[in-house]
Amino acid sequence: MSKTKAESSRHGAQKEFDTKRKPKKPLPYLMPVEWGGAWSMTASAKAKFKKVNCEGLKPPYLILCNHASFIDFPLVVRSIFPHRCSWVISIEEFIGKEWLMRGIGGIYKRKFTQDLTVVKHILTALTRQKVCCTIYPEARFSLAGINEQIDGALGKLAKKAKCPVVLCLTKGNFLRSPQWCKHPYRKVPIECELIQIVTREEVQKLSAEEIQRRIEERLVYDDYAYQRENGIRITSEKRAQNIHKILYQCPVCKTEFSTNSENTRIWCEHCGASWEMNELGELKRENGEDIFTHVPDWYRWERENVRREVESGEYRFEDEARLEKIVNASTGFNVIGKVKLTHDENGFTMKGSLSNGQTFEFNRTVSSMRSVHIEYDFKGRGDAIDLCTLDDTYFVFPLTAKNCLTKLHFATEELHLLEAKRKKEALAASKPE
Repeated sequence: MSKTKAESSRHGAQKEFDTKRKPKKPLPYLMPVEWGGAWSMTASAKAKFKKVNCEGLKPPYLILCNHASFIDFPLVVRSIFPHRCSWVISIEEFIGKEWLMRGIGGIYKRKFTQDLTVVKHILTALTRQKVCCTIYPEARFSLAGINEQIDGALGKLAKKAKCPVVLCLTKGNFLRSPQWCKHPYRKVPIECELIQIVTREEVQKLSAEEIQRRIEERLVYDDYAYQRENGIRITSEKRAQNIHKILYQCPVCKTEFSTNSENTRIWCEHCGASWEMNELGELKRENGEDIFTHVPDWYRWERENVRREVESGEYRFEDEARLEKIVNASTGFNVIGKVKLTHDENGFTMKGSLSNGQTFEFNRTVSSMRSVHIEYDFKGRGDAIDLCTLDDTYFVFPLTAKNCLTKLHFATEELHLLEAKRKKEALAASKPE
């Protein structure tokens, strides 16, 4: 369980987010705003749309999407037109525009918390309001243009709602604006496919496990493979700018946090190995034999290294950090203190002092977090980790550790998987033969 001490100070009498408030059915007068904005944005991105197995599809249905950039929201609006939907939206998106988020049917969510209220709100939208509901099951942006781990209870949700399951899979959205270098937008064709993978009749017959398996099998993508296979040339001089944010470990000398990048190049400041990203998104070694030419292969190799470190018990991270908290929808973030951040087999732990002099303690256990949301240079304030409880959202900014976010992302998932594996083995061992 998460816990905080001496954090009852609520920054005065400011009204906080109402987590129990039922979602609104999308307001009719906002329809022109949604549709007009969606048509404009997707037209400027030259997006193409396709529907598969959607004949006769009517609301309500559950929409599951891959997630790489802001363009994903208008893509859904265009794909399901003329139907409308509610949205599961992270709390920071409500800041300064709560009325709008709730007006379009926004369902408020804190990242990687187990909140049954959110499930109830989703079911309200689907079963009572009879509108579609859009979920981004990875719960964060793709970092390397490939699918990340997803929520394991989607099959159960679909069974409970008794509604069809539809995937909205987009290709090219990551390449156009990767999280580690969102601007300038690259000129990349976007393809958006709406696919019904579980019909209304099938959801009644299939088990939750079978539905979950179908979702996981179909929610697979690789934008770099899409680029190469379709001969899409990205001529932007910034196509590899900041890619060292995800490719943080040199595959030549194995040194972590030694890479840097600029424009079309990435290099290791420890051993001098360097690569050029060509217009097809391939990495070509400049001063030696190729090791990884496909970005996701390098990214997966780093994950494997973190997995070994976690399994051996050697993994540990600690640093001093600036602590910010979302106060409410109008105020947004406040700096509330400085903490020592630790991440290990005990999960994320923070200890320190708040600006008002009170002590602060926080812990999210390994079992309570299947992943962690990270932000590269969040709003120009530095690299940040998003740590939440059911009541509070904290953004934590490491102060001295260099380029650590992607490894923290890997480690959170691998620690969670290892913990789940050990619990499963212990349970099996305890059962009589």
